[in-house]
Amino acid sequence: MIQNTMFNIQSPSVQQAASLNNSKTQETPAESLRQFGAYLEDALNQVNQQEINSQEMSNKFLIGQVDVDQVMIASQEALLSLQFTTQIRNKAIEAYQEIMRTQL
Repeated sequence: MIQNTMFNIQSPSVQQAASLNNSKTQETPAESLRQFGAYLEDALNQVNQQEINSQEMSNKFLIGQVDVDQVMIASQEALLSLQFTTQIRNKAIEAYQEIMRTQL
C-alpha cells in the first residue's frame, strides 16, 4: 500500500484539541503566519526529499541493488507529490487573482 507522507494529518485527541484551542486564542497573527510558513516549508522539503529518494533508487537500480518495481514506486510517489504541490500552487494563484479582481 502506498502512503502519501507529504501531509501527516492525524486526528487530535480530546486533550490535544483542548490545548490547541487554548493556545490558538493566545497566538498573534505573526505567530500564526510563521507556523503556516514553517508548515509549507516542511511540506516542500518532503517533496524535495521524495525527488532525491527517487534519484537514489534509480542510481541503485543501475548498479543492480534494487528491483525495478521499487524504482517505479519511488518515482511515482515523487511524481504524484510534485503534481499535488503544483496544483496547490495553481489554486493559490487563482485565489489571489480572484481577490485582486474583486472590486470594493
